[in-house]
Amino acid sequence: MLILPASILDLNALHRLEHACFPKDAWPIFDLIAVLTFPDVVRLKAVEDGQMVGFVAGDERPREDISWIATIGVLPAYQRRGFGAALLRACEAQLKTSRIRLCVRLSNEAAIQMYVREGYQKIDTWSRYYDDGEGALVMQKTRPG
Repeated sequence: MLILPASILDLNALHRLEHACFPKDAWPIFDLIAVLTFPDVVRLKAVEDGQMVGFVAGDERPREDISWIATIGVLPAYQRRGFGAALLRACEAQLKTSRIRLCVRLSNEAAIQMYVREGYQKIDTWSRYYDDGEGALVMQKTRPG
């Protein structure tokens, strides 16, 4: 497994990954271009067998001392093999804020368990957050300052 910076050259692979990981709410192409080009966004890909199998993007908000994991996904065939945790840790290492937050579907127990293992705590629930009406669990990791 390699964790490498992602760029606009990864647009097609990221588009396929988004649709495979998030069939109900994959980001539109404009958002994928934005996440791959906006300055100050940490964007990393997991590569295995020469292909992108995972992606994470972190958005730092230094004035609030909070970063958001904007998206993280691993192709279904590669899930539960450590790619998600490796991407999350690599992204966190590049974020300088003391608090990191993310949202996850209430029904995504596997992801929630991974986030808890990685030090995230449940801090809020946002009802009807996703397009299909499902709520989101907001989780936060606080690092020693």
